[in-house]
Amino acid sequence: MAKRDWSWALLGILALVVRYFAVQNPEGTDEIYSRKFFPGIRNVIDLTLGNLPFPSVYLFVATVFLVLVVFIIRFKGRSGWKERMFYTFKAMANGLGALVFFFLVLWGFNYQRTPIFQQLSLKPKSLNLEQLKSELEITRRLAVQYRSRITQDSVAIDSIMPYSDLERLVRENMHDNLDILGLNFTGKPRTKMFPPQGFMRRMGILGIYFPFTGESYIDPSLHPLEQPFTVAHEMAHSYGVTNEGEANFIAWVICTNSEDPLLRYSGHLRLLQYQIRDYYRMAPSEYKEWVKNLSVGIKNDLNSIREASEVFQPFSIELSRKSNDIFLKSQGVKAGVNSYQQLPMLAFAWRQRMNFFD
Repeated sequence: MAKRDWSWALLGILALVVRYFAVQNPEGTDEIYSRKFFPGIRNVIDLTLGNLPFPSVYLFVATVFLVLVVFIIRFKGRSGWKERMFYTFKAMANGLGALVFFFLVLWGFNYQRTPIFQQLSLKPKSLNLEQLKSELEITRRLAVQYRSRITQDSVAIDSIMPYSDLERLVRENMHDNLDILGLNFTGKPRTKMFPPQGFMRRMGILGIYFPFTGESYIDPSLHPLEQPFTVAHEMAHSYGVTNEGEANFIAWVICTNSEDPLLRYSGHLRLLQYQIRDYYRMAPSEYKEWVKNLSVGIKNDLNSIREASEVFQPFSIELSRKSNDIFLKSQGVKAGVNSYQQLPMLAFAWRQRMNFFD
């Protein structure tokens, strides 16, 4: 067999070797890949696949299907079980190698970059009860303030602008406000809805970034008040942010610094949800007294979000959580799925740095 028959397997191995050295040198990875090579990939994707009116993941699925058809045809053309077994092994090695190569080259090397919170000189630490209560009060007042700019009614907000307008608005705010974080991200990434409604929720996820097409997707069933923050979160991934906590943090900073009250409210509301969970865990009796005085409008919004999430229950919460945890840890995210819970700590560190006391 010609050496080229194993080319994708060899490229996959080569990419893993490069990844090994990237792990040893995050500063170099950040400088060479994340700040120079990846922005080129980002802009090429945005100018091509990003302009398609449908999720480009469909093209990926069609390509995989075509490859399988070609494999079956060539498999049937082999004679004898030994030749067929060897061909199958070679095809699997090349297929796996191609997936590894494109995953790492198109996005995955960002896992080995210098963490964003280190670049921003943030030192997130667990909050004690008094710190959490103080932060929770700040977030509550801001949520009340910006909800009142959307509506004076206490009825749950269950509809906002058309999704195409929302995606454009979030992308514009990402572009305008990233300089607050001192980050040099470039590009105009897309976050598209991925039908059918509820499919992603059944998988235990609300949104996902797909490195092979350079697009991110959210479930159409996502509550309107969750959409702005989630779109910003997924766009952060599109810019090369791999850590879930950092993507949450960037989404929060972008949304809460927007001129649009909807984005601001969505950002404060998401942080409030994380802080409420921590408060309930740390002091359940105090939480029960505190929540009695929470704004009726915010209560109704939180209940509306909860009801929307209960419509499509995941097939297995534990399976989706465990698989995501294993994947994140395999890429160097030590906290795994717990990285999602870092937002209150990062927000507290950011407010201290910005000397924010509202």
